[in-house]
Amino acid sequence: MKITKDTLISDVLKINPKGATILMGYGMGCLGCPSAQMESLEQAASIHGIDLDELLTKLNEGLE
Repeated sequence: MKITKDTLISDVLKINPKGATILMGYGMGCLGCPSAQMESLEQAASIHGIDLDELLTKLNEGLE
């Protein structure tokens, strides 16, 4: 399964076992907050000023 800009943060954490570590490395520290559960990766990247393409590349590394 591939992570896309529309993937919810809660689903990223299910799809990629290293997802939380990667997201926290980009400054997304509130992964357990209610809004993170309903927020897409694109929305979160925008709010945090993160390069979405770079983040997607990191999150999809090693996923088949």
